[in-house]
Amino acid sequence: MSIFTGAGTALVTPFNEKGIDFDAFKVLLDYQLSGSIDALIVCGTTGESSTMSKQEDVQAIDFVIKHTNGRVPVIAGTGSNDTKSAIEASKEAGDLGADAVLVVTPYYNKCTDTGLIKHYHAIADASGAPVVVYNVPGRTSVNIKPAVMKEIVAHDNVAAIKEASGDIGQIAETCRLCPDVDVYSGNDDHIVPVLSLGGKGVISVVSNVAPQMTHDMVMSFLHGDTDKARELQFTLNPLVAALFSEVNPIPVKTALNMIGINAGLLRMPLCEMSKENAAKLKDELIALDFKLV
Repeated sequence: MSIFTGAGTALVTPFNEKGIDFDAFKVLLDYQLSGSIDALIVCGTTGESSTMSKQEDVQAIDFVIKHTNGRVPVIAGTGSNDTKSAIEASKEAGDLGADAVLVVTPYYNKCTDTGLIKHYHAIADASGAPVVVYNVPGRTSVNIKPAVMKEIVAHDNVAAIKEASGDIGQIAETCRLCPDVDVYSGNDDHIVPVLSLGGKGVISVVSNVAPQMTHDMVMSFLHGDTDKARELQFTLNPLVAALFSEVNPIPVKTALNMIGINAGLLRMPLCEMSKENAAKLKDELIALDFKLV
């Protein structure tokens, strides 16, 4: 059974000087839900999870689950380069009511292909929620090859793959070898290409800003209107490029603040966007008729 079909937003986490700004978080969640978003992903890369304490992780996951109240699935980021920590986080997210957990490949210490399989299977054994395997070698320097992914997803509790390798050939081979699990694009400029390979949707950054357009792109494709889906992909791609002109989530938080949705502070070592790139981002938002504040 699919966790979700459509567009899931990899949420930013609004911070203030004291911690998580839950008032701002509520506004962001309501904006997503009013924009027909199909799932919410909390404590992922875009949420600056690497700077959050364990207590903040629990608070954020619990808040999103309770505020969403079953309206859309909630997926919690629980990955770590320490298998034990990932197991504990995945158990806790499941206990809080997460519909699935998103588990990134082990970074920094890395591991062999055999280690990858053991890592994911150990988490899947322990987690009460289905596991989404997150392959993002640009962040972790660890790439899950299609043949290895086939071994990982053979576990009954591994339900889906978020593929952010950026390698369409690799993604096509992964889709071929792993037909029994759902594949989500992890790159906003590859949504339609991944859908064309049988993907179920996207775990998206741009949908923080444009949830309705991202949802409409996926649903248009899945309902057979490939021309409209392609048009929406082309329409959003300049904004996507601007959102990745600097390290994510610097630009997407900047964009949200520009359109009047308080995305809060960035946590160091992330810092404010350069004036030049911010000006380009502003131009792309104006081109899409967003009202700026």
